[in-house]
Amino acid sequence: MTEITRRGFVAGCCAGIAAMSGSRFNTMAFADPALNQETLVVLFLRGGVDGLNLIPPIGGADRGHYETARPQLAVPDTGAGAALPLGAEPFGLHPSAAPLHELYQDGRLALVHGVGQGEPNRSHFDAMQFIELGTPGQKGTPTGWLARYLATASNLPAEIIMPSLAVGNLQTTSLLGDFETVNMSSADQFNMNIGPWRWRPSQRQSLRHLYEADTTWLHASGLQSLNALDVVELNVSGDYTPSNGAVYPTGQFGDHLQLIARMIKLDLGLTVGTLDLGGWDTHNQQGQGSGGYFAGIVQELAEGLAAFYADLDGNGAENFTSRLTVVVQSEFGRRVAQNADNGTDHGFGNPMMVLGGNVNGGLHGTFPGLAPGQLYEGIDVAVTTNYRRILSEILIRRMCNPNLGAIFPGYTGYAPLGVVQGTDLPPVLGDTIFADGFESGDTSGWSGAIGG
Repeated sequence: MTEITRRGFVAGCCAGIAAMSGSRFNTMAFADPALNQETLVVLFLRGGVDGLNLIPPIGGADRGHYETARPQLAVPDTGAGAALPLGAEPFGLHPSAAPLHELYQDGRLALVHGVGQGEPNRSHFDAMQFIELGTPGQKGTPTGWLARYLATASNLPAEIIMPSLAVGNLQTTSLLGDFETVNMSSADQFNMNIGPWRWRPSQRQSLRHLYEADTTWLHASGLQSLNALDVVELNVSGDYTPSNGAVYPTGQFGDHLQLIARMIKLDLGLTVGTLDLGGWDTHNQQGQGSGGYFAGIVQELAEGLAAFYADLDGNGAENFTSRLTVVVQSEFGRRVAQNADNGTDHGFGNPMMVLGGNVNGGLHGTFPGLAPGQLYEGIDVAVTTNYRRILSEILIRRMCNPNLGAIFPGYTGYAPLGVVQGTDLPPVLGDTIFADGFESGDTSGWSGAIGG
């Protein structure tokens, strides 16, 4: 933890948080064993990741169909650049994902076949929006699925300094409607550097009086931001040394993962964190075999997640991975057949990854097959598992929140796949209340299309 400067101490002491610097912030808040201490991190791979080359078939009839459909793009099953075998299963992992392969072998990484929405949507904007709202086919839903999770979670402390963190320039659609979300790209830039530092205590005190004057969402959100500013400026400025020799990839993705890791280590009660990794829209020059552009971005993904897990994987009170679940998803997969530009176009079914200390590692779900008669509309990997089924299992078994009717209104197909460990609470379905008071199924008064 970085040393506290006098400037930072004076700037933050108006909130009364400075006195707690150097200690864990949620120690007292989470003393109650009935409260849930899990952290759910949702990583969205923007652009539609090519799941067939990330987890290619390396045996059986599907291998032949795969090679026929992708004469230039197919990842080799033997020799130089071959896919890394996934045990007895006839599938492998792209060789650039070697750091994830180690986590898979350790039983910390689950891969789920054939995941997607109920109906295909090959528009990036629409597909991402439907997934993050949690209501495929309905753009008018006023809140995101993570916002509804937080609104219905009865097992969290009444007051948390940072319940949710959206890393990046914008709050993700999945957290739409949650006014306690802290949005930041960099801890060093998350400050109130307005004028000489001697002015800042009075400026912040004035803002605090203003935000404490009422209880509207605007006032609550402003107060949440001030509290977060105090903590971050005091404790998360300057250089950071990851634990356990973890080495993050250089660039924005690695920086964003480090930011989440630092916030988890502060024990601020962080329950949900979101971040993105873009660049997966590989329509052309994707890279032959296991090389090229796709290999590079897979390597960045794998190195980042492996470093993140190692950084948080300690002993005793430092074993943050024991209460960590990371979900990795994309809006859709790619076509089975390569196109004329040595790339792949928008598809349908795709794998989903879950990483964590309570994950049942291995391959899950049903691979739909690549024979012509098994493809969706004769061109795409079919969907055999609704993405909400996996998220629902995580919500119930890890987050101990069974309110699926509110979080995923209209979804009734939940049955655990066994991706994560935990207690199976009976799902609460039926007509429920959204975070903003609307009943599920009641679209009167809902806003129009929401950004995604």
